[in-house]
Amino acid sequence: MNIIICGAGRVGYTICKLLSDQGHSITVIDQSSEDIQKITENLDVKAIVGKATSPEILEKADSKDADMIISVTKNDEINMLICQIAYSVFKIPKKIARIRSQEYLNKKYSSMFGKESLPIDFIISPELEIAKSIQRKLEAPGALDNIPFAENKIRLLEILIETNCPIVGTKLNEITKKYPNLNANILGVVRDEKFVFLKKNDVMNVNDKAYVIINSMQLKETLEAFGHNEKISNKILIIGGGNIGFNLAKNLENSQDSVRIKIIEKNKDRAELIANELNNTIVINGNGLDENILEEANLDEVETVLALTNDDEDNLMVSVLVEKFSKNKRTMALVNKPNYSLLQSSLKIDDLIDPRMDTVSTILKHIHKGTIETAYTILDGKYEVIEADIVETSELINKELKQANLPEEIRIGAILRKDKILIPRSNTKFEKGDTVVFLCNSDQISFVENIFRISSI
Repeated sequence: MNIIICGAGRVGYTICKLLSDQGHSITVIDQSSEDIQKITENLDVKAIVGKATSPEILEKADSKDADMIISVTKNDEINMLICQIAYSVFKIPKKIARIRSQEYLNKKYSSMFGKESLPIDFIISPELEIAKSIQRKLEAPGALDNIPFAENKIRLLEILIETNCPIVGTKLNEITKKYPNLNANILGVVRDEKFVFLKKNDVMNVNDKAYVIINSMQLKETLEAFGHNEKISNKILIIGGGNIGFNLAKNLENSQDSVRIKIIEKNKDRAELIANELNNTIVINGNGLDENILEEANLDEVETVLALTNDDEDNLMVSVLVEKFSKNKRTMALVNKPNYSLLQSSLKIDDLIDPRMDTVSTILKHIHKGTIETAYTILDGKYEVIEADIVETSELINKELKQANLPEEIRIGAILRKDKILIPRSNTKFEKGDTVVFLCNSDQISFVENIFRISSI
């Protein structure tokens, strides 16, 4: 496909890299000559310095032949205007915009977006996506990530293999015998920054990150099999009442009756605003780095602390303070700068949240063709976990898995057939209407689209 990306920041750069690696023809536009230079030096894409709101610049980007435009600049209004010009002047078929402002996302203004007003096909809201992602992590204590597929009937868990994991060093086929009633499939592990597809006689090692497809109904049992018996946190402290912290608190209020939430917000006006919007959350106006404020929030009683301010350094320091003054708390910190991941172990932070990849994964599912519903990226997009439906034109229909001749770097994780979850065996036969969740190398995306006979955009 011919795709135009407006905005060459971290998200724009990552999307450019992923899509160009998959063989798409990419043009990126940004006003920053420095960001454009970084892209031209590292990626095989066409890059233009200029305003993407300029019809002349869009024409220079061959917009008349574009299949899609993705606008991820830092300004909501500019992203909207880019989509409007792309539709009105160049008739670009698919338009995706990143929009952060909660006002624009209010349901009562949803009529703003459509062909008769602002022609945006898909809106990506990073703050909402990150809030949902954090909530999923809280629902699976012990897992690094927890991603729903197939209407939440199938989940992908990312689990760090620690020394106390009872199945470390056990061959995969022995694990299957040990847990015969567990509908789980270990797709592979990240080991030494590389993805390794495990076979039946392979084992998991300490410090591997395992990717496991499971029946959602067996979340607790699966985590226990990996040595995680942690309870879901009911006492949560959020540092930072911005859009992420606010939406997380609101989501938790709506989904967990027993949860007790406190938010520490530095800005007085913002603290008053979110206090009025939330029902059962206690909002404290103060600095999360102030020990007296942490004491006022009864830190000793808290089970999980989430540092979600707009300042990476503050988030890291809050997590360090929590570890210093109140041991055995789960700590999670939002960080935008990738190099800070190197500090996670030394600072004893349980989880660093990278907002970039949540946004990228959301965008990817709108780029893949037809019946692909969900995409989750691994190792900065080198691999993807994808959900797709078996349609009547698919060449997989009525074929057993062993007859499908799938490449080595495609691994079928699970199949949803009506209401039944199937962990595939070599003789499992694909049927029309199956929803399939699988892992693949991003290089295989075009092959995947072909075997599923997915329609064009």
